[in-house]
Amino acid sequence: MELAVQKREQLGRGVHALRTQNLIPAELYGKGVSNMHLAVPAKDFKKVFKEAGENTIVNIIVDGKKYPAFIYDVSYHGVTDEILNIDFYQVRMDEKIKIGVPIEFIGIASAVKSKNGILVKALQELEVEALPSDIPHSIAVDIAKLDDIGQSLYVKDIVVPVKVKVLVAPDTVVATITAQITEEEELAMQQAAGAGVETVKVETEEKKAERDAVKAAEAAPKEGTTKETTKEAPKK
Repeated sequence: MELAVQKREQLGRGVHALRTQNLIPAELYGKGVSNMHLAVPAKDFKKVFKEAGENTIVNIIVDGKKYPAFIYDVSYHGVTDEILNIDFYQVRMDEKIKIGVPIEFIGIASAVKSKNGILVKALQELEVEALPSDIPHSIAVDIAKLDDIGQSLYVKDIVVPVKVKVLVAPDTVVATITAQITEEEELAMQQAAGAGVETVKVETEEKKAERDAVKAAEAAPKEGTTKETTKEAPKK
């Protein structure tokens, strides 16, 4: 997958002119390489990003030279959702890297259909280590085998390519089936939560009353004593 871009001179506020030309300011950087300021055609980038995502190598072409890189970060405008900036991370194809690969859940859990269970997806991506060319676009997890309430799939159940090393503990839960909560159970939980709040409130009020009583006793003059008056030192 390739993306042709061009070097840019505009920096800071000057990048606004690029956006009016449907170009997105970008940076290309990586371990042991010099930072490069780029201008990326918005239409071409959106097409490549849709296919590659953030964990597939894209060859960034600058002046006819190819730079293998990941789309490391994409910044968006908070209101218009317009792409404001792109970060490309250049990699060496002969060095292994660590990266998160999205998990793609496939199939339908039979426990959801037959036993009215709820599918809880505990992991959305899996951290792996591999050469850039061996990193999969996504990792498929078949949830059709989840056929009972309380059943789970673990990292050790996932099949990954031979050249890919999983960096997550094998007993980590990937997905699980939980039971639906009945209206009675939900009401009982709400009542228990409410009772807890009231108990805390009563205990807090009692403690406050005790503290106030102690303060009042300490402030009252003791029998047989007189209140001392402190005079200020005369000003010079």
